[in-house]
Formats: sequence, C-alpha cells, structure tokens
Amino acid sequence: MATGESRRAILAALLANLGIAIAKFVGFAFTMSSSMLAEGVHSVADTGNQVLLLVGGARSKRPATPQHPFGYGRERYFWAFVVSIVLFTLGSAFAVFEGIEKIRHPHQLESPAWAIGILSVAFVLEAFSFRTAVHEARPAKGRSSWAGYVRHSKSPEIPVVLLEDTGALIGLAIALAAVITDTVTGDAVWDGIGTLSIGLLLGVIAIVLCVEMKSLLIGESATARHEDAMRAAILGDADVLDLIHLRTEHIGPEQILLAAKVQFRGDLTMADLARVVDRVETAVRAAVPEVDLIYLEPDIRRPEI
Repeated sequence: MATGESRRAILAALLANLGIAIAKFVGFAFTMSSSMLAEGVHSVADTGNQVLLLVGGARSKRPATPQHPFGYGRERYFWAFVVSIVLFTLGSAFAVFEGIEKIRHPHQLESPAWAIGILSVAFVLEAFSFRTAVHEARPAKGRSSWAGYVRHSKSPEIPVVLLEDTGALIGLAIALAAVITDTVTGDAVWDGIGTLSIGLLLGVIAIVLCVEMKSLLIGESATARHEDAMRAAILGDADVLDLIHLRTEHIGPEQILLAAKVQFRGDLTMADLARVVDRVETAVRAAVPEVDLIYLEPDIRRPEI
C-alpha cells in the first residue's frame, strides 16, 4: 500500500482540493468567469485523482494469486496512469474547449471581487497541500533535483501530487491574472485566454504524468545504488566466484524482482549449494529490503568467441 508519507500527502491534497472545488464553483455562480469554471473542474479532477491513488494503494495490498503470482504492486502504477488520463480529459480538454468558446463569445465578468477573493484563498490552501507534499518527499528525494526525483521515483503517489499541486498553483496564478486583467481593461477576451492557458498547462502536466507512469507500468529496473548494493551482497559471499549477470525490475514501488546468474565454487554439493543460495538471498535482502523475489541461477562464465 502507499507509504504513510504518501498517504498523508494524498489526504492533504484531497481535503484541500475538495474545499477549493466547492469554493470555485460558488465563485463561478457569482462571476460567470470561465477561468473560475475551468479551475473548478480542475479541482474536481484533482479530487477524483486523489481518490484513485488511494484506491490503487488499497488494491495493491491484495495477496498474490496463481493468476498474478508476483502480486498486485503494479496496481499503484495503473491507477496513477489513470490519473493522467483523467487530468487530460476532464481537466485539460474541458478548459481548452471552454477557453476557445469564451474567446469566440466573450462576456463581462459579474462581481469580479468574488473571483479574486476565492482564487486568493484557493492559492493559500493549494500552497498548504504543496508544502505537505514537498515535506513528505524530501527524505526520498535526497540530493537529486526535483525534476530528477519525479523522473526516477518508483513510488507514484507523491510525484503525482507534486505535479498536480504545481499545476494548480500556476493555474490559480493564471486565473487570477486573467480576472484582474479582464476587470482592469474591460476586455472579456482575457478571461478566455486565461482559461485556454490553464487547459494547455494541464495538458502538459498530464502528458508528463502519462509518460512517467507508462515507463513504470512497462517495468523499470532498480536504481543504480540498489543494484550496486545487490552486487556487493552477492559477491561478498565466500562461496561465490563470479556474478555473470544481474537483472532487476520493480513489480511495485517497494517490491523488486531480482534474477541473476552466479558462478559458485565448483566443489559444492547440492545441499551446500542450497545453503549458500539461502545465505546469499538473506544478504541481498539485508542490503536492499525492497527486494521481494530472488531467482539465482548457478552458471559458469563462458569465454566470448
């Protein structure tokens, strides 16, 4: 299931987005601002996405079955992938359509002060959600950049929340700028331009999410640091002569499948070999606790022709 840090970030985002969505729709009812409507739909999409992430975390806990012998860890990747689709269709496509319509058929805002006030409050709430996600991500991020963390993280939840919150903060700033410009200039086209910009922003974020989750769904190897630790654990055994090759794959955010060809001492009996394999597996799991399944194949290194 999602870790405690991921769950806290998801719940913070869920509560913030639910409150923000309600406020934005109230604001739209008073102002008829298309930017406000687009942001309301954006918040509804984000709220639904947080629910999907929680569903993925719960479903990933199911035990392995004969049909799914490696378990359901990839459920978390699948539901995060669905999040990208929801964000693109419900968030981006709607906002782009609404923005184009507002540019073609502009109409003046009603009670713009409502829009400015609600968007300002929403920005503060969204900043709280973003701050929570950043705080929970820092231990896993380490010294890597934020872009590197999102790109290389094997746990989908916090990167998804970070991207959504980043998009929400930028979107709110765009909506606020559009409403203020509309009010100052008296040109309602600016509201449509703001709505269209929000739609394009959400589209970019959805595509980034889609690409990252697709890579995890197909299957990514363990990090170089983890693979180095596994190699050291295997080669550190006195009865191991050589590590011919090592392959890893994440079958869940905290589950790694390891397969390796290992050259053991040639004078080992079958019983001795079984004990050595068990010992090596124990050493690997001690070095990298995320390793769930290990398959070691005894072999010899053949000279290349």
